[in-house]
Order: sequence, then structure tokens, then C-alpha cells
Amino acid sequence: MELLQAVNEETVGVTFDLFEKLSAKFFSRLCIDFVSVFILIRFIYYPIYKNREFFFTFFIFNLIIFLITFLLNKVEMSMGAAFGLFAVFSMLRYRTEGISMKDMTYLFLVIAMGLITAISKGNWDELSLLNGIILVFTYLLESNVLLKKEASKTIQYENIEMIKPEFRQQLILDLESRTGIKINRISINKVDFLKDTAVIRIYYYE
Repeated sequence: MELLQAVNEETVGVTFDLFEKLSAKFFSRLCIDFVSVFILIRFIYYPIYKNREFFFTFFIFNLIIFLITFLLNKVEMSMGAAFGLFAVFSMLRYRTEGISMKDMTYLFLVIAMGLITAISKGNWDELSLLNGIILVFTYLLESNVLLKKEASKTIQYENIEMIKPEFRQQLILDLESRTGIKINRISINKVDFLKDTAVIRIYYYE
């Protein structure tokens, strides 16, 4: 009975000792990481793409990367090994359905944030600055501040005579009058001479 009590006291002591070791560094970094990813996904990604499908994936990938790299960093893992682990995780993707390049980019960003926050030797202010740089540049590139965002639509067009190169300007004017969109450029993707139709992709600035 005394032996069991001693083992229990030792286990509790180890648990509290581990908690004390993690309390300052671990939880401050975890907080910085979570706030950074929350800003990225909630205030940059979601307002633009209106897609909640990958919320779970983004946050869980970030959390797992953070925990793994933080704990492995305690066994003298080099920065090269950390980036090797990062590369393995960054190549993961779902096989059940396709994922767009933009979604993969955001997945890459949340993994990078987890890695940087967990393994960097800087203080909390340096970590906040690094994550802030990622957030600012992502926001600027996603907004119209640096570049105009070009969107596109696919249209099935029935006046096949207008697809000739000499009628390109008239074709654009006709598409603008029908869609009400100021068209920047067009591309003809497919022509069906049996049905006298063409599939045209129009590009315009949002």
C-alpha cells in the first residue's frame, strides 16, 4: 500500500513538473500560434472564399505540427530536420476529392506558422513579428492593394460566327452587353460546330 502511494506521488510529481516546464514557454507559443492562424483563416481566408469546409483541416494540421515540432525540439532536433518534417506534412493531401491550389497554399501557411512558432528560438515578440509578416503579406496579396484580382466565368456562346479573330472586339462587346460585366480578356476553350456553340471563358476584375 505504501509502495502504491509512493508510485502515485511520484507520478503526480512528474506530471506537475512537466506542466511547470510547459506552462510558460509552451502555452505562450501556443497562444501566439492559435491567434495567428485564427486571424489568417477567419479574417483573410474566409471573407474572400466563403468556404468553411477546410476550417477543421487548417486548425488541426497547425496544432499537430506545432505539438510535434515543439516536443521534438526538446531532443535537439535541428532546423534542417524540422523542415524535413515540414516537407512531409506539406505534401499530404486528401485523396477523396480535389483541393484547389489556394486551399493548398493556406494549408502550407498554417503548417509553416505552427513550425515557426514551435521551433524558433526567438521571444514572443519576435514570433509575433514573424507571424505578423506572413499575415500582412497574405492580406496584401489577397486584396486589391498590390494587384487587381482577376476573376473568370465560363459561358456557352451560340453565335459561333463571332469567334473569328477579326470579330474579337465585337465579341467582347456582345458578351459585355449580355453579362453586364466589364471584360478584361477572353479565351475560347471549346468549339462545337455540330451545335454551333462555343465555350468561352471571360476574365474581369472584381
